[in-house]
Amino acid sequence: MLSKTAEYALRVVACLAEDSGQPESADLLCEQTKVPRRYLHKVLQDLVRSELVRSRSGPGGGYALARVPDEITILDVVNAVAPLERIHHCPLGLPSHKTLCPLHKELDKAYAATENAFSSVTIGQVLRSESRIIPLCDF
Repeated sequence: MLSKTAEYALRVVACLAEDSGQPESADLLCEQTKVPRRYLHKVLQDLVRSELVRSRSGPGGGYALARVPDEITILDVVNAVAPLERIHHCPLGLPSHKTLCPLHKELDKAYAATENAFSSVTIGQVLRSESRIIPLCDF
């Protein structure tokens, strides 16, 4: 259901959230998240553009979260890189379908439920999980 880009972005944000706010290099993020280097730069650019991550160049620079983990939802991260697309009109463009057909109406309900679920969970909540496994990162 999630694109590879969204999965990668969630890994990056989770890893940045684990840190104390200190900027992390792209090399370290690549190593910790197992995101391919070329793809990592695209994901980081999207996260910076959406103002979830800030970047600083030069010595001591790198990437850090722009907001605290409790203010960033899973939906925020997903929408920054690969927005969930709801179905508002007939995807086939059929003129007789003034409203969604039963199939597309059900699919849109599923997308709405996913959107709702992702918007109700913050990265902070995920990281405070009782699990001994650190989400999305290999530390």
